[in-house]
Amino acid sequence: MTYPPILSLFCEIDDFCIAFEPIYNQSLIASGMKKRIKPSAMSLSEIMTIIILFHCSNYRTFKKFYTGFLTEYHGNAFPDLVSYNRFIELKASALIPLCHYLNLKKGKATGISFVDSTSIKVCNNRRIPSHKVFKTLAKRGKNSMGWFYGFKLHLIINDQGELLAFKLTPGNVDDRKPVPEMATDIFGKLFGDKGYISQPLFDQLLKNGVQLITQQSEVW
Repeated sequence: MTYPPILSLFCEIDDFCIAFEPIYNQSLIASGMKKRIKPSAMSLSEIMTIIILFHCSNYRTFKKFYTGFLTEYHGNAFPDLVSYNRFIELKASALIPLCHYLNLKKGKATGISFVDSTSIKVCNNRRIPSHKVFKTLAKRGKNSMGWFYGFKLHLIINDQGELLAFKLTPGNVDDRKPVPEMATDIFGKLFGDKGYISQPLFDQLLKNGVQLITQQSEVW
C-alpha cells in the first residue's frame, strides 16, 4: 500500500470534516445521542488522519506506530498531539466519520468484481468466556483456519483493486447472506470462491444483471 503524504491527506480529510461535522453533530443532538465529551486539543481531522496513516503503514500494532514513529518523526505535523492513552480514548469518536469518509472513496464498477470475506478476531478463543467489550455483538464463526470469535468483514472490489462495497457482520453470518445487498450497484461478472456457491444466490444476482462465477458456475 502506498504511504500517503501527510499534508495532502490531512487537507482532504479536513475538507470532509468541515462539511460533515455540523450535520453529524446536529443529528446526534436530534436523536438524543449527543453526550458531553471531554474536550480535546486534537481535531477530528487530525484523529482521522493518524488512524488512516497507521493503516497505510507497515506497523503491526498501533502503539508502536504512535509512540515509535508518529511521535518521534512527525510530531511537528501534529502540534497538539496527545498521549497514547488519551488518543485511544479519542479513536472511538472517529468511527462514524471514518465510515462515511470511506464511502466517499469507493471506486466505480467496471463489470469485473471480486467478493470475499475475512475474519476479525476480538480475542483468543480461550478468553471468550471472559470477553466483555463485544459480548453482545461478536459471535463464534468458522473459516478455513478454524473457529474464531468476532466479526466478518465482507468486501467487493473491482479489477483495479478499488473498494466497491463492504459490510461488517457477526462472525457466524454466512458469507453469501450480505452479497445481494452489497451487489446492488455493480454489474457484469462477480467472482467468488467456493464459499459463495449457491443456486438461489446465483439466480437472484442474475436478475439484477450480475453473473456470479464460482467453481461450479459452469454447471448452472
